[in-house]
Amino acid sequence: MKTKSMPAGEFKNKCLAVMDEVQAKCESVIITKHGKPVAKLVPVDPDQHDFYGVMKGKVKILGDIIGPVIPDDEWETD
Repeated sequence: MKTKSMPAGEFKNKCLAVMDEVQAKCESVIITKHGKPVAKLVPVDPDQHDFYGVMKGKVKILGDIIGPVIPDDEWETD
């Protein structure tokens, strides 16, 4: 994937056109302020799954995942 850079002011003026170009060409754009990168606009990959739920059906929970690891009676108290 290619990446090009663009000042924030230019991005502000051409925002919708830039988004269309990112989608059409599958190229990302780094948005800069005073020459320093501050944001990156990337095309969405429709085939890529969302991060949440990616492990659904692939892992098995064993035991209590909410309770403390060490039982209450084993905690040291002063």
